[in-house]
Amino acid sequence: MAQISPNKVVTITYDLSVTDENQEKVLVESAEAEAPMVFLFGQSGLPEEFESQLSGKSAGDAFNFSLTPEQAYGDYDQQAVVDIPKNVFEIDGKIDEEMLQEGNFLPMADNQGNHMQGKIVEIGADTVKMDFNHPLAGMVMHFDGKVAAVRDATQEELAHGHVHGEGGHHH
Repeated sequence: MAQISPNKVVTITYDLSVTDENQEKVLVESAEAEAPMVFLFGQSGLPEEFESQLSGKSAGDAFNFSLTPEQAYGDYDQQAVVDIPKNVFEIDGKIDEEMLQEGNFLPMADNQGNHMQGKIVEIGADTVKMDFNHPLAGMVMHFDGKVAAVRDATQEELAHGHVHGEGGHHH
């Protein structure tokens, strides 16, 4: 039976909980059998410790582990919350009010051209406050799940660096 190792396509189901300020676990995400998480092990972009916890497991194996902020998306960085002039969001001189809503995530680029996702946290008269922290930054994450399948990646998947077909990327 195939074991999880680099260049394997891994399918898992899981519940992801975080610890809130009252030290209680709160469910924030589930990947169920109908819509499992499928990724290319070793090239997933997931936290290294997440992959390391799954390494060596086979289809049918259960897992239950926690990741600290240091092992995952880092501590929450207050400096990653910035005010951006509202006119930056103008397209042809107009602001798309549908797009500019509190809670929305927008693709942005810094002055070096690096792409990042930002969450709109507040809209002022002349500025938009955006948070560029990962949504799970500063949180202890608890994973409880099961390995559904492990298979060899195809040459095409390895060349592209992501999964194709069911649960993966479609060109």
